[in-house]
Amino acid sequence: MDLVAAASRLPQKGETIFGSTFATFPGGKGANQAVAAGKLGGYVSMVGCVGNDSFANELLVSLKSNQVNINFIRHVDVATGTALITVGGEGANTIVVVGGANMECDFLDIDNAFEKIVEPGILLVQNEIPRGIVEHAIRTAKYSGWMVIFNPAPARQIGIKCMPLVDIIIPNETELALLTSSPVTTQDEVISAAEKLRNLGTSTVIVTMGAKGAICCSESGSHHVKPYIVEAVDTTAAGDAYAGALATGLAEGKTLFDSMDFAAAVAALSVTRTGAQPSLPWRSEVEEFITVKRG
Repeated sequence: MDLVAAASRLPQKGETIFGSTFATFPGGKGANQAVAAGKLGGYVSMVGCVGNDSFANELLVSLKSNQVNINFIRHVDVATGTALITVGGEGANTIVVVGGANMECDFLDIDNAFEKIVEPGILLVQNEIPRGIVEHAIRTAKYSGWMVIFNPAPARQIGIKCMPLVDIIIPNETELALLTSSPVTTQDEVISAAEKLRNLGTSTVIVTMGAKGAICCSESGSHHVKPYIVEAVDTTAAGDAYAGALATGLAEGKTLFDSMDFAAAVAALSVTRTGAQPSLPWRSEVEEFITVKRG
């Protein structure tokens, strides 16, 4: 659950400032990405854990109402995961995640889902569950014929043996810098850092850069996909909107670059609204937005 405080600007270290509004929104990286794909028409199942509290019930209602199968979500006796979010005047944010029930996700949760979802699809996995479970999910998916998309957020390394099993990794600039210990202030530096990730074995690196668009580095070289220009209100879940939309596009048979353009539109729409899951657009909204913006 996202606990969101809005202010005219983000506070400096050690500073207390007055905020303007407070609200709670269903969130969580995995859930956000699942909802993004569900609202775009994808057939989506979410695997994870929630507590036995009021936050859990609200999160499950949000998932189900947004076309996400919740049969693989388990209740545990730990508080549901939360995120403390501060949003500044231009939409920039800071986030502190308290994992809670997320950290109870285990090997059996993963195995149960793959056992019951027989036909291979796309695994979209993040770093808000334990590292060992992330790696187990990647291995299980790849060996079962699935495509693997890894969003390394919050930034954290995975085992070197798992990287060749990842088809697409999607860091933002900050995560890319942390994962590669490289500068990313210019486009050339971003490409150089992305190639460092590719050298670990993953075939494709997509770096999301907000208003600067996204860069894809693969065997065919580097490719920049332009952003959709909008006025940002709240950037919370923009990266999740992008990841969920990219997976949806690829599942529908779109090319990688067409999927990136589709994801850029979804992410752009999401930042024009407040909150995480409430900001994620439905398919009809995205198609109308693309028609207006691209013609």
